[in-house]
Amino acid sequence: MDTVRAAFRDECARLEEVLGGLTAADLDRPTPCPPWAVRDLLAHVRTGAGRLVDMLAAPAPDRAEVDAAGYFGRAKFTPEVDRDRIDSARREAGAPAGVPEVAGGFARAWRAADAAVAAQPPGRLVRTRHGDTMTLTEFLRTRVVEVGVHGLDLADALDRRPWLTPTAADVLAGLLTGGRPLPAGLGWDALTLSRKATGRAAITDRERALIDSGGLGELSFGG
Repeated sequence: MDTVRAAFRDECARLEEVLGGLTAADLDRPTPCPPWAVRDLLAHVRTGAGRLVDMLAAPAPDRAEVDAAGYFGRAKFTPEVDRDRIDSARREAGAPAGVPEVAGGFARAWRAADAAVAAQPPGRLVRTRHGDTMTLTEFLRTRVVEVGVHGLDLADALDRRPWLTPTAADVLAGLLTGGRPLPAGLGWDALTLSRKATGRAAITDRERALIDSGGLGELSFGG
């Protein structure tokens, strides 16, 4: 939990810093997650980062059924779920707001979630909005994925260098590889792994062959 919480805090704090330097025009830029503009994607990230507040206010389930990798199963990326995800973000974005409101909303959401996590006993279990039951640590790992991977999308939309933090990159790498080492021939750093394994960059035939020979199987999941 300490490692995953540090990654969540680091990545959220870095995004909060980036948001403080945006302009009003930046919020209307298109993103690699159509049809969302930057403001829509930020609404999605804000909601995802703050989701634990309500989850931790609910009764804990009796047992955990999935881990972070299982949470990102194919059922999360069906056309129906995607449509709901897209529409929800647009509703949550609401009426156009300025940079201070957008940045402040994200800051309040992630900090409230972090405070809620800090108040929980070891081994706390949670139920997600999809009905999955899992440990708090594993769900927080999915929040690192959401903020970190969508941070890559935001960096692309804003024409900036990716700001993925080292702690978040480590959590992402561990999840994407199942803790197994990458084949040496790939030559990927943590950022390249994050981009390729989440569909933000193409995997070549040679890279796919190396992944398969290394026994990593399905290295990717939807964003």
